[in-house]
Amino acid sequence: MEFQIPNFLPALPEIVVAVFALLGLLFVALQRKSEGSAFWMAQLALWSGAFFSLCLGRSPADLFEALRSAGSGFEVLRNLGEILVVWVGSSESTWTFSQLYQTDALGELLKAAACMAVALGLIYGRRYMRERKLDSGEYYLLVLFATLGVMVLASAGSLLTIYIGLELLSLSSYALVAINRNELRSTEAAMKYFVLGALASGLLLYGMSMIYGATQTLVLLDLIHAMDQAAGVNQTVLLFGLVFVVAGVAFKLGVAPFHMWVPDVYEGAPSSITLFLASASKIAAFVMACRLLAQGLWGLIEHWKLMLLLAGIASIMLGNLAGIAQTNFKRMLAYSGISHMGFLLLGFASSLPELTRNAYSASLFYMLTYVLTTLAAFGILLLMTREGYEAEQLDDFRGLNQRSPWWAAMMAIAMFSMAGIPFFVGFFAKFFVLQAVWQAGYTYVAVLAVLMSLIGAFFYLRVVKLMYFDAPAADAPAVNAGCRLSGGLLSANALALGLLGLFPGVLLQLCVVVVQASLAP
Repeated sequence: MEFQIPNFLPALPEIVVAVFALLGLLFVALQRKSEGSAFWMAQLALWSGAFFSLCLGRSPADLFEALRSAGSGFEVLRNLGEILVVWVGSSESTWTFSQLYQTDALGELLKAAACMAVALGLIYGRRYMRERKLDSGEYYLLVLFATLGVMVLASAGSLLTIYIGLELLSLSSYALVAINRNELRSTEAAMKYFVLGALASGLLLYGMSMIYGATQTLVLLDLIHAMDQAAGVNQTVLLFGLVFVVAGVAFKLGVAPFHMWVPDVYEGAPSSITLFLASASKIAAFVMACRLLAQGLWGLIEHWKLMLLLAGIASIMLGNLAGIAQTNFKRMLAYSGISHMGFLLLGFASSLPELTRNAYSASLFYMLTYVLTTLAAFGILLLMTREGYEAEQLDDFRGLNQRSPWWAAMMAIAMFSMAGIPFFVGFFAKFFVLQAVWQAGYTYVAVLAVLMSLIGAFFYLRVVKLMYFDAPAADAPAVNAGCRLSGGLLSANALALGLLGLFPGVLLQLCVVVVQASLAP
């Protein structure tokens, strides 16, 4: 048999991040104080990964020519949006490494989104980690390896590749949660996360083994063909495997009834690590659901969409009702995340064959806007902390408008978007998902989701009330805006929630084109 060298070009973004991570490992081992260098090396790796993810297989000359013709004035925004849609959607699906790896528009978009989200999270949390003497080279290396796991998941073409990417992310995340070894709360959270995460990984692996036993293949492309040729496939074993796979995906998304770890880990982990878990890890879980359910196991949609529908309803009810009772801001955002992931599952559950594009594009739109909103909320929380004190209670927001009107306004934008108040981008995220649910015929589910969203709006608006209508404590410090780079990026991040609310069609069109190019059956 003639040996053929595989095509390494589709894996170039992952290779770049992996090379930087390995070089950083050597650098940290040889240098006693490497925090500053490791930070900039991580930034270079992440932004390079995002660049290669978006530019892979595309002609830079075409992009420059399109930018030259973008026009001027108010037409620039619309034209740039259309250029971005065409640019990202022009990617063609490519398989390599004996079909263990694939690249398509969805994977490239989510890899770029994950790299940029992690890079921004590192910038927002650098002062926080430095003040607590956690700003070590090992911290940045663990973040890079966790991000590499997200990227491998986004390009997985096999059940084996999915599991490798998931474990690379999970093991790095366990270590990140426990990085503050002198804090009992962080150690306890890491132990809970590790034990429950290992259980969920075991369930997922057991489900994958049953699917392999029923279909005799690990490759997603072959799974699709096996679903079409039902003869010779043991349906009982296949359905049992599907149940375990859905359970594993639900745990990684943090939805009911596999949500137990989310509030404790969010509260116990350092706030900058919580920001990573609430953003990049959710992207990983979303893309894993896309690869496993919407791609490999599409033939079993009539079975798994009901499970996702029930989990979505339970998550929305639990997240919004339990969030009301929280006094810790991080726990409140944990229950908020459970609710938001429930909305995400409703989009998946609405994926009827004739509505696939609308349902998946609504879920993708929801994921991207949720990550952007989470970055803004946790970024402002990190600004409010100071050395020796964790600003994570709701009472810490009292009178924030009197201490720092600008950051109070930015937090208000983030809270309005999470609550789904018109006309912020969070409103359109919920609207597009509910529209897909309605079109799929789940009228009562859509009505219930709206009612739960109205209830959940209480704890978001409570933060706004505390900032604008309550008096600050006598010893309440002013918000530390940090460096100009961090403050400027965080302000742009929060303002983007309003700007995307005014022009939601650009991002939605991008999601529709990506889904049509990658997930259309």
